[in-house]
Amino acid sequence: MPGPGPHMMYAMGSGLCLTTVSNGRFSPHHTLIYTINSFFGPDIGSFSQWLVSLFGGHTVASTFADYIHHPFYYIIILGYPLCLLYSRISSFLLHKHFLDSSFSKVPLTKMQCLFLISAGSLTHFFLDHLFEENGKTTMYTWILSTGWWQGRAPVNPDAVVVVGFLCVCLIGGFFYLNRASSSDSIKKKSYQSMLLMVSIASLYCLWCAIQIYVISLRRPAIGEEADLGVIIFFAFYFFLPYCLCITSMHPKDLDSNQIPR
Repeated sequence: MPGPGPHMMYAMGSGLCLTTVSNGRFSPHHTLIYTINSFFGPDIGSFSQWLVSLFGGHTVASTFADYIHHPFYYIIILGYPLCLLYSRISSFLLHKHFLDSSFSKVPLTKMQCLFLISAGSLTHFFLDHLFEENGKTTMYTWILSTGWWQGRAPVNPDAVVVVGFLCVCLIGGFFYLNRASSSDSIKKKSYQSMLLMVSIASLYCLWCAIQIYVISLRRPAIGEEADLGVIIFFAFYFFLPYCLCITSMHPKDLDSNQIPR
């Protein structure tokens, strides 16, 4: 399974890339909290289990570790107390000039910290689901189960038509929304393109799910490809963390934590 090195390097590398492309809006404070929660975050349960076991509380610690080492339970159980803690740490580091905030010169708000905690947790499991338990994790096994491995998959004409239509709509819609003659801003075009992609992805997943789980005699949704599992996995564990990181660059409650320059 991935240890401290891969978790920290992947998260910190991603954070530094966001800092570069955002011209500092994703500050070192963002990167630090995102990195800590990507590595030590969900694994805090395992550390607590080891620590408490030294004093004979192995059963309680094991139960706690199982709940915490989860992409969503970690956020639900520890999200609020940790966002309070990290917000105070960010304020302390900025006041003491230990860590630059680059763009805003204000500490991170509680909401920003919650976004980063959530992104870190999901990023942690992006690596864990792929490289743990000899490749036989529950998530990875499910992803593969959405493919067709019973010999050579037949090519169903209706699948070709549906998938082809959705792909044409995606590319055609992208060209239409981003046409040179449009007077919309690039930000609005990007937002509309994102909505288009999410809509097409939802229809694509619906088609796959019907072929796999609804039709009584299961059919290969898209040849032998495990498209349903792949799309859902990357949506939750790859794209969603980056969306949360990007959202954390736009605080809604700066006034409550702002300090004079």
